Amino acid sequence: MLKIIIPGEPISKARPRFFSKGKIKKVYSSQKYQESKIFLLVKNQINGHKKFTDAVFVRSCFYMPRPKGHYGTGRNSGKLKPSAPEHHIKKPDVDNIVKFYFDILNDLVWNDDSQVISEFSEKKYCNPGEEPRTEIKIMEMGE
Repeated sequence: MLKIIIPGEPISKARPRFFSKGKIKKVYSSQKYQESKIFLLVKNQINGHKKFTDAVFVRSCFYMPRPKGHYGTGRNSGKLKPSAPEHHIKKPDVDNIVKFYFDILNDLVWNDDSQVISEFSEKKYCNPGEEPRTEIKIMEMGE
């Protein structure tokens, strides 16, 4: 089993961007910097863990920051309001977040994300005092 924790607000996969210069049309990714930064964070955490070569199960949890409006004011600052929602049902979509991280893990943790035969992902709000982060657990089938 391999557990990866990536600090910071979870990132979703952006759509490719297009531009044209005269008759030439090109496509580019606006996320190269974010991808390389997270690639290095993951590379430092795997510490020589061998690449998965067989079928894997992935469990991902994306901890999203709570808006300031979910907290009380004055002597209740730092406490959640009773009306604060329990579940994160806003953008980004969980499938776009998964796509971003799975693409980064290609050729680093596994050969290709086609090896993932089962995955469970969820978005959660951080509890008071917690920092936003992404937690990914990867297990070979049969572990």
